[in-house]
Amino acid sequence: MSTHVFDMIRRGQSAELAAEVEARPELAGARNAQGVSALLWTIYTRQAEMRDFLRGRARELDVFEAAALGDLPTLRAILDADASAAQNFSGDGWTPLHLAAAFGGPEAVRLLLERGGEVHAVSRNPQQNQPLHAALAFQGDLETIRQLLDAGAQLNATQAGGFAPLHSAASGGRREAAELLVARGAEPALVDHQGKRPADYARLRGHTELAEWLDGAGRSAPDAGLRAKL
Repeated sequence: MSTHVFDMIRRGQSAELAAEVEARPELAGARNAQGVSALLWTIYTRQAEMRDFLRGRARELDVFEAAALGDLPTLRAILDADASAAQNFSGDGWTPLHLAAAFGGPEAVRLLLERGGEVHAVSRNPQQNQPLHAALAFQGDLETIRQLLDAGAQLNATQAGGFAPLHSAASGGRREAAELLVARGAEPALVDHQGKRPADYARLRGHTELAEWLDGAGRSAPDAGLRAKL
């Protein structure tokens, strides 16, 4: 294991990483103690320059990297060779569908759902969340969210701490995502383990208009504008 590679990625030291990999090409395929690759770590830490650098030098992608990158040809080839790969868990506890929902985009999500990715899978890590939570915590892509909901994602399912998808949308100031969730039946009055509603998190993060909208949504049924988003 080459821990310094992951440290360089975390610190954004792209020039230092490039020099290390040029000197020792095998470092492009480095993995940490959990089995997470350096390439996947660049995606987690949103280091796009280093991601692209390692992508051009890494060995064959695994299902988790392909899902997180949204690399459809590679992802399709992996699933063609091993259909069960869609239900695998990474060393740090994610399914490919979690990673596609968080990072890879709607096309990768669609493919995984078609190939047996489990929309209700709970991550095997402290977050204990489902792909819908992952989508809202990172990209917040509306098409991804719609696909997960159409596949049966549970609107009010909670992750660690009692955090529901609407809490994530509110905390991140994602108004359109919040509207979509409420239109589909998410509960604005749901409280987490700290007794906080989605509106409370929106207010804490400075999303005042969203907080006020959520307060109102908790007192009324979805209107025609919301239903149009279904």
